[in-house]
Parts: sequence; C-alpha cells; structure tokens
Amino acid sequence: MKIKVIVLFVLFYFISINAQNAIKETKEEHDARKQWWRDARFGLFIHWGLYSVPAGEWQGKTNYAEWIRNNAEIPIDVYEKFVPQFNPVKFSAEEWVKTAKNAGMKYIVITSKHHDGFCMFDTKYTDFDIMSTPFKRDVLKELSEACKKEGIKLCFYYSIMDWHHPDYLPRRGWEKDRSTEGADFDRYVQYMKNQLKELVTNYGDIGVLWFDGEWEGTWNEERGTDLYYYVRNLKPDIIVNNRVDPSRGGLTGFSANEKQIGDFGTPEQQIPAEGLPGVDWESCMTMNDHWGYNKNDKNFKSVKSIIQMLTDIASKGGNYLLNVGPTSEGVFPKESIEILGEIGKWMKTNGEAIYGTSASPFKQLKWGRCTQKSIGDKTRLYLHVFDWPENGKLVVPGIYSDAVQSYLLADESKTNLKVERDQDALIISIPLKAPDQNNSVIVLDVAGKPDVNNPPLFESSDKIFIKDLDVTIKSERQNVDLRYTVDGSIPTTESSLVRGPIKLTETTTLTARCFRDGKPVSSSASDTFTKVVPDEATQVDNAEEGIGFKYFEGQWEKIPDFSLLKPVAEGVLDNISIKGKKSADYFAFEFSGFVKIPEDGVYTFYTASDDGSNLYIDDKMLVDNDFPHGLEEKSGVIALQKGYHPFVTSFFEASGSDELKVYIRGPGIEKQLIPADFLYHMK
Repeated sequence: MKIKVIVLFVLFYFISINAQNAIKETKEEHDARKQWWRDARFGLFIHWGLYSVPAGEWQGKTNYAEWIRNNAEIPIDVYEKFVPQFNPVKFSAEEWVKTAKNAGMKYIVITSKHHDGFCMFDTKYTDFDIMSTPFKRDVLKELSEACKKEGIKLCFYYSIMDWHHPDYLPRRGWEKDRSTEGADFDRYVQYMKNQLKELVTNYGDIGVLWFDGEWEGTWNEERGTDLYYYVRNLKPDIIVNNRVDPSRGGLTGFSANEKQIGDFGTPEQQIPAEGLPGVDWESCMTMNDHWGYNKNDKNFKSVKSIIQMLTDIASKGGNYLLNVGPTSEGVFPKESIEILGEIGKWMKTNGEAIYGTSASPFKQLKWGRCTQKSIGDKTRLYLHVFDWPENGKLVVPGIYSDAVQSYLLADESKTNLKVERDQDALIISIPLKAPDQNNSVIVLDVAGKPDVNNPPLFESSDKIFIKDLDVTIKSERQNVDLRYTVDGSIPTTESSLVRGPIKLTETTTLTARCFRDGKPVSSSASDTFTKVVPDEATQVDNAEEGIGFKYFEGQWEKIPDFSLLKPVAEGVLDNISIKGKKSADYFAFEFSGFVKIPEDGVYTFYTASDDGSNLYIDDKMLVDNDFPHGLEEKSGVIALQKGYHPFVTSFFEASGSDELKVYIRGPGIEKQLIPADFLYHMK
C-alpha cells in the first residue's frame, strides 16, 4: 500500500510540474490573454439554480437565497424534490444576453454549479442536473450560442464545495443522516475535473472559470494549484479567478502570498479603498441583498449608486461584476431589468469612459473620479463629475500637464470647453447644468503622460524595526528629483537627494517631496519608522506541541467574555481549526497556548474569519477582527524575541458560512498558516 501511495504521489508531482511547464507564459503573453477582460470593465453575474424554486422562503422565514439548503438545514431528499418543480418555461437565452448587452456589459458569468451541487448543464457525471427537470434543456448551451451571436463573452462560475455529491467532504454539521463512510475526496476532485472539461470543451469560447467554495479544510493550495493548471492546459487562454486557491485572504480580494494561484482578485460586496495596485481585480456585488432570487427582497440599489460604483471601480483599475438572480420561471426580476435598462442608457453615451481605461492618476478628487487611456502621444482623462460645480468652473487640482482640448462626452459636436491654468491646477469652464444627474463625464486631453503632483511613496518591510531598516522613496513621475529630511521638516532644494534606499538605525520621521527645475512640484509625504525593543520571550519548561482549545455554543454579536462561560468541550489540537464544531450556526472557539518564535524579529499575524476573531500575543491585542461580516482579513505587527510567547485566538460564528484562518509572516517566513510546530501548550 505504501508503494502505491508513493507511486501516485510521484506521478501527481510530475504531472503537476509538466502541466505548469506546458503553459508558462511571458509577461506579454500573460497581458495578451487578459486584455479582453481588462478592457471589458463591466460584466453580469447570474446566480440561478434549484434555489430559485423556494424563492428565498422556507418554513415562515424569508431571508434565504442560494444558501437555503444549508441555512435552513434542508435534508438532501427534501431538497431534491425541487428538481421536478424546476421548469423555467419563460427562459430565453437571447433575451438575457441582449439585456446584458444593452446594459453595456461585455461578459456574463453564470453559475454552472453552485454549492448545492445542482448542475445547470447537461453533464454525463451526475443526474442531479437540469436534464432531470421537466425543462430538459441545456441553458448553458443556449447561452453560449446567444453570446456568440451578440459578441458577449460567456464565463462559468463553478463551486468547489458541493453539498450533494457523496464524495465531497466535509458534510454540513447538521447532516446527521448522511454518513461519510466510503466517501473519497480524491474521487470527488476527479468528478470536478470531468465536469470542468465538459464546460471548457463543449460550450465554445469560454472566457473565465470563476471558482468559489474553496475555503473548507479539505481544499488546499496544492489542490488549487493542480486545478488551475489542469483547466489552463485544457484551454491555455482561459482566465481563472483567485478562488481556485484557498489563500485568497478574505473577501477583500487577494492574498499577500506571492505564490497564490489565480489571475485576478475577487473583492465581494465591497470596493477596495485604493483598489488593488499591481493586481487585476473584479468587485462582485448584488443588486439587492441576495445573490439568488428572493421574492421578498425589494431593497435594490439605485441606478445612480450602481453607475457611480462602476465608475469608482474603473477609476481604481478594477472590473464590476453586477449580479442578477433570475426566477424559477427563467426571467430576470422586473426591478433588475429596469435598472439594467437605465444603466444601459448611461453606458451608451459614456461607455468610452469605462471600456479600456486604466486607473486614475489622481489620489483623490473631491467632485468625483477619473479614468484614463492613451491616445497617441496624448492622454485622455475622463473626468467623472458626481458633484457638479454650481459656479461653472471645474477645478482639476495638482496637474502640470498642458491641456490640449476638453469637451463634454455627451456633446456629439465636441464643442471645446475653455481651459485655463491657475498655478498647479487646470480650470475648465463648464455649463451651469449637469448633462447627467448620475455622473457627467468631461473629456480632458493632456500632452504626454499625466504629470500629477502626487507626493513620493515610501516602501519598507514594516513600520517598526529592531536593529535597522531600509526605506525606499520613489515616485512614478518623470523628470523629478526626490529630496528628503529625517527631522520632520518640509524638504527644500537644500535637502538630501534620494540616491537609493535609506538605512535607518533610530526612530525617524522621514519626509519627502518632488522637485523639478529647483521648484517643489508636489506636496510632502511623511511617515515615522520606529525602532523598538522586542517583547521578551517567556520561560517555559514543560511545553508540548499543540494548541489548547475551548469550544462554546450560544448566540453572540461579538466575541464574548469566555471567562464567564462554560465550555461544551475542551482539549488540545494539532493546529488552529474549527473543524471540531458541533453546532452548524452559533458557536465559538478560544485557542490558547504559546507561539514559538524562531528568531528575534518583526512579525505580522493575520486572522481571516467569518464571523469575528481576535488575536493576542503577550497579553496584547494584536488583531481586532471582531464583528459579524463576510470573510474578512485583518493583521497586526509586533516585534518578538526568539522563544515562547503567550498566544490567544478567539473566534465566534453567528450563522451562515464559517471560517477561521490564522497566518504569520516574519524574517525568512513568507505569509502562511501558522505551522503546527510553532504552537505549544503547557503539559
């Protein structure tokens, strides 16, 4: 048996290495593969499946949607009774695709299989699919034909998690009637690969495979890497999101782990404050409060808010994936259709300011946002004005580039608007009335690349240090000198010139500024880097590997005071894990012991949790991630001496999805889950 396992491991290793080598690509090839997606900027997400039959309602509760089987704890044999009820006779692929196209969307991502395991396509590998319903039509095939006709890219969402397949592990905590005996997760992975091959090869030119449901402990980075290269070898030009890999770092979108697999980050229901610089990303959001259809949910976002969110995302270099949850009859809710229609009117006039644009050169604009694109030797700035100036003057601050021309994008005649300079600002004379109450776009062409007075940037491994620290000061601007001071004063032409990394040996406030031709051409940037004494290690003589835990049940809105509660269970685990939960919805864990630090240094600890968590080291709260939310990651930095340090991590779950991951980064340690051999408890 051992020989067989070794042979299989070696075979898997070489297949994986060969797969990776087979699709190695240059940066130019990588960029070319993703160019259509980067240009598109706006897509339609569709969550559709059996869950549309109960329409969000079960046993008197009305707050469900695509998670209804899990959240309402519906037994599998009861859930399967939705199959003969699913008959979307009003479904029209042509109508759906035209609705998306008329809204200005360039691609569609639809759920081929959600967490419930039901397949919305004709698959050879299960009868739990749309061909077993009275409808008996492959909706994905019909959508692929309609998308091809209309020039829309079709993309597939596919859930790694599967609440129906007998080989998927783990089971739901409340599924007492489904034994795990005989379940083989490797066999389930092969089932997934078989279906993914069907999806990639049977439906034409598929643009994206959008994975989800990767966060349970049975899935890991090795499996994610293997699956990524598997689908890339099936279709080398396909784009794969980061949720193929469990280290995405929460719903904010992308992990700091440089080894993470995936072509773009996926912030969910949020827009990163500064985007995700250097990373392709896409914010996915609902139109109301649910992904799947909920007949009682009428809390739809306004057209204005959606248009401004689309603009905000594009101005930060991201894509916007806006969701619709169709009914069991196969139609979009009327509210969704109306909203998409209004967005389409705006996009028909202003789509040029979204498609193919890149992020704003400005750090902040009080009146709105900016997108840009290169036009020959000029740069076209699209000024998205949310708050129209009442005095007829739009101030574009801190730009040194010369204006070439300016006009309203909604003006077909492109009547030139007067542009004047006032020191480091351009003043555009505009009509007193805004062309569009949601977002009026002004075109401003400038010579060359935008020369904006953004201050310099500081780069360092951390903000605190023990012995010394290298700080890099840089600017993306051309033809500027960077000068700095170390006493907090504003740099002048007499200040030190940046010639390379600056080595700090004491607590220092660095201040830097851009200069050109002997004059300052930016505001100052300032930051303090602090020399610290590491926390002393604790003398521990009787420690053993493993982390102590206490498990609690109850309903909380934040982490409770565990000293006032009696645990349901307690003991020692090899590592931090919530797999030992007994309740499906409301529970908490407290893990306590020691973290053994390998060498003196500055360390960063992270918790990624749904719902809340916190982390203490040396009795200091280092990470406060304590409030009910979707999966969120937060971190804290501390200087530690080599040796043992008291360590406590707490977690609570307030129904829905649950997850806790605790990471470490430090000298010689890339960001990773805290290794088991770092965790100890008292004998």
